[in-house]
Amino acid sequence: MANTRLPSAGFSITIRIAVPADASSIGRLTTAAGEAGAIVTALDVVDSDPAHVIVDLTCDTADAGHADQVVDALTGLDGVDVRKVSDRTFLLHLGGKIEVTPKVALRTRDELSRAYTPGVARVCMAIAENPADARRLTIKRNTVAVVSDGTAVLGLGNLGPAASLPVMEGKAALFKRFGGVDAWPVVLDTRDTDEIVAIVKAIAPAYGGINLEDIAAPRCFEIEARLREALDIPVFHDDQHGTAICVLAALTNALRVVGKQLADVRVVVSGAGAAGTAIMKLLLRQGVGDIIAYDRQGALHRGLPDLNPAWQWLAENTNKENYSGDLAGAVRGADVFIGVSAPNLLTGEDVAQMAKDSIVFALANPDPEVDPREARKYAAVVATGRSDQPNQINNVLAFPGVFRGMLDAHAEEFTEEMALAAARAIADVVGEEKINPTVIVPSVFDSRVAPAVAAAVRAAAQNPAATPAPAADPGPADLPEIAANASATP
Repeated sequence: MANTRLPSAGFSITIRIAVPADASSIGRLTTAAGEAGAIVTALDVVDSDPAHVIVDLTCDTADAGHADQVVDALTGLDGVDVRKVSDRTFLLHLGGKIEVTPKVALRTRDELSRAYTPGVARVCMAIAENPADARRLTIKRNTVAVVSDGTAVLGLGNLGPAASLPVMEGKAALFKRFGGVDAWPVVLDTRDTDEIVAIVKAIAPAYGGINLEDIAAPRCFEIEARLREALDIPVFHDDQHGTAICVLAALTNALRVVGKQLADVRVVVSGAGAAGTAIMKLLLRQGVGDIIAYDRQGALHRGLPDLNPAWQWLAENTNKENYSGDLAGAVRGADVFIGVSAPNLLTGEDVAQMAKDSIVFALANPDPEVDPREARKYAAVVATGRSDQPNQINNVLAFPGVFRGMLDAHAEEFTEEMALAAARAIADVVGEEKINPTVIVPSVFDSRVAPAVAAAVRAAAQNPAATPAPAADPGPADLPEIAANASATP
């Protein structure tokens, strides 16, 4: 059966193959891989003799099962000897992805005496006398803790702290690559909210900021709120705020493409967890016309029983018409669909029932809520979280610059003004003269993004009053305190 999922570099394999040394052999390999649904990205000759050629065929597949199908297709060719299959993702992770590198040389006794004992004692005494000097004289000025309990790893669920470590390592590498920020994974073998708060408070003196990552909702809301209250350094839950910033930036430009105003559109958000809740809060602050939140309980509406505090707040402050049906019905006539939930919840036919010039952000990874190829038949603008599709909405557009700006400003907290400023900066990097249906966000490799975000966040931190006010306030005075009130456990 043909594979229907999208091949991805995340499932890239390299297959070492011996084939007869004739003109047609290599062509048969690429044809067979293509017919099996793979995307061939490289073919390298590594050795040969008068009778055989040894080649490395590299291709993207959709998942591990699909990779096996591709290998089987090649093995079945006459005269082909498959000798080794390497998963390129696992090869990249061997031994981990980050390391500690000293910033000072330790070549002589003199240098050692200043970097360590006895000279270091003078620096310790200076910090003891003036603790604020830790930002100036230690790694604190440029270091972030990437904290996780492993309860919501990517879209995979509760895998535990050890299994979350590859993600946290990757996050640390992205901090350094895009923001020049030194970050380190801190994975915690506990799911107890009080313990997590106590541990992070205890390690905080070494860090200039805390990035919470892959902690399940609704516990993540309480953990963030309590740490913000307790610490004098920024606490930023990237699954919430990084995602919300990037979505607002992308939606700002998507609405420019279709000529609609945020105040006039109806948005359906599939997934009312950490990311979805933060997205909806930021959109409400910007004056969105209406939102319907959809999750496992269905459309969140007034009167729906057994809701945790975060969902209860959403039910009371969104969904003006109190819609209570299914997801397909919710998107019917909607202007915007934002998915931060699970794969294959909608079809192209569902997208066809949306309003004219609709916008679809299907961000579940690796498989979106709707096949982007189908969505593009009907929607004016389509975005995903995938790097192999146009309009990739990726948190790396936000968090390196956000932390760079907060660290540079010696900020003591992350604020909504910073979020709004960061979203505007990301959107403006594209430029109104360059946006189109396939370019609503800059590339994650655009070197202008992190400096622009950092400058915007730094300005918002240093002069919050200068940050332009949101388009409209949704009304409830307790809107910023959703996190503080969301104390139920999953």
